[in-house]
Amino acid sequence: MNLSSDEVKHIASLAKIAMSDSELKVIGSQLSQILDQFRSLSTLNTENIEITAHPTSLNTVLRTDDITNSKADKSMLDNAPRKEGDFVRVRSVLE
Repeated sequence: MNLSSDEVKHIASLAKIAMSDSELKVIGSQLSQILDQFRSLSTLNTENIEITAHPTSLNTVLRTDDITNSKADKSMLDNAPRKEGDFVRVRSVLE
């Protein structure tokens, strides 16, 4: 499938890419080759092929979130430059 110069210019404008005329010719040729490769896929018989969203099965391995320390240790708070009760005091971010 040979893309016309106008089609390549339109694709470039959609992608917000400025191209010179020589670049448009090169990209047009490359895009045409890519589209020809996809066209060859349409000749494959996929009649009895199961539809899949991903070529392999995906199993997400998750761990449970276990709370191990609900309050800050005294040793952690000792390293803080400013403390307020059981919390680290920081400068305000928003005024």
